[in-house]
Amino acid sequence: MSQLMDYSKFNKSQKFVFMVQLLQRKEGVLASELKDRFDLQNDRTLRRYIHDLKEMDLPIRIERVSEDGEKDRRLWIDANYQRTGVQISLLEWVSLHFGRTLFGFLQGTNLTQDIDDALERLSTLAGDVNQKITSDMSRKFMAVPEHAKDHSEKSEVIDEILTALLYQNPVEAFYAKIGRPAMRKYVLYPYTLVTYRQGLYIFAFDTKEHKIKTFAIDRFHSFKRIRNQHFELPKNYHPEKIVADAFGIMGGKTEEISLRFNKYAAPYIQERIWHHSQETYPVDNAELILKMNVAINHELISWILGFGPDAKVLSPPSLKERIYDLHKRSIENFDTDK
Repeated sequence: MSQLMDYSKFNKSQKFVFMVQLLQRKEGVLASELKDRFDLQNDRTLRRYIHDLKEMDLPIRIERVSEDGEKDRRLWIDANYQRTGVQISLLEWVSLHFGRTLFGFLQGTNLTQDIDDALERLSTLAGDVNQKITSDMSRKFMAVPEHAKDHSEKSEVIDEILTALLYQNPVEAFYAKIGRPAMRKYVLYPYTLVTYRQGLYIFAFDTKEHKIKTFAIDRFHSFKRIRNQHFELPKNYHPEKIVADAFGIMGGKTEEISLRFNKYAAPYIQERIWHHSQETYPVDNAELILKMNVAINHELISWILGFGPDAKVLSPPSLKERIYDLHKRSIENFDTDK
């Protein structure tokens, strides 16, 4: 056997390219040679590589052979084979990479590793992507993270959720609501995995209360599929309807609210879409009135409080009183005499 080139320093996508070149040799390539060249630890790792290549519609053939008295396998691709199908353009590749940065809050989970592996595999389709142009991608594109939840300890739960979603398996789960240490057992039909403000949630049907609820992934203490059972996703189920009237991800009874923003906050309010029901009205002194039909919940209240003296609640009276009370309690917390 000729001296082997060391491919171990390359990433997975680059290894795929070199593997295909070896597989297209007239004599093919031995499994032992692939493991040596690419520093693959065992047959299982090699099988994963071959499986991934086959999923790209590469017609890989395998036959058992005896090489120098040792049993081995020869792998090859038909010399007449040429890849057909969709190629990825430079801008498409950049878009995929930038999309990956939006999932930075899931760092340390199997999900991000799967996304990275998928991007590496897809890069083998990007025949026109210039390596020099796409270098330093992490410095050219960035998603500034919000205050993210820590999902690194929930990899197994996330994997189980993804599988349950795909195969439509019911699940048995133990869940603790925030501020309530006691866990409760649920039997759920997981409908939709949702990302919101650097956190993962699922919309799931509670089989006991017969309604769809929102669950935060980080509050599950266990999540186990019931593998021999399946549920059907209702034809009239549309996840966007669950949050249609929410100011964020938590729904509830909707009310018309009216807020007045001073000249400092008005430009910021006017340049964004806060809710599909919003209406804005310029008023005196460069101020602005914002009206929305939304559920009044913790997310909405926190958002209003964040504007401090720049926002005033006009209606409903109950919301006005609640904001006033919270501001008053905040002042009491800063009593300089204590």
